[in-house]
Amino acid sequence: MLTTTARRLSRATAIVLLIIGTASAETTYRWVDPKSGGTIISDLPPPPGARQVMKYSSTTGVDEQQLPYAVRQASEKFPVVLYTSTGCVTCKQARSLLNGRGVPFTEKMLASEEEIAELGRQLGGESLLPSISVGRQSARGFAPATWNELLDAAGYPANTPQRVKPSKGAAAE
Repeated sequence: MLTTTARRLSRATAIVLLIIGTASAETTYRWVDPKSGGTIISDLPPPPGARQVMKYSSTTGVDEQQLPYAVRQASEKFPVVLYTSTGCVTCKQARSLLNGRGVPFTEKMLASEEEIAELGRQLGGESLLPSISVGRQSARGFAPATWNELLDAAGYPANTPQRVKPSKGAAAE
């Protein structure tokens, strides 16, 4: 039979383990402030009326530590965002290129014409899907040579010895 002190200690241990487990998940928000027009990056959700809201969720811990060093460095400095739509055949090819190189990425599925038009404004021209953003550089439409040049310039290895699972999709809020 456990004493009262032992029960409290086991409860406290369970709470600490729960906190440690949840601390490894991180969510970051990026949006354009409607008042100043500046881009805000925060761990707090954006206020109502914010434009171009993007939510990035990542986990730190075992999966990230298993990434090769070069991939971790490149993904920290130059995160990759893949813009796709449902039923897009070329989008599957784009996803395969990133997965084949072992590039961790966030996929943003665009569902409405408004979202696609906003992507065009964000990337500076007509929006073509799939599109990619590597850090501050981007490419519209799927052109494997151009995409590989962007990834090479960002420091992503051409061949990664292990397969990297892609990031879960980030959805506009």
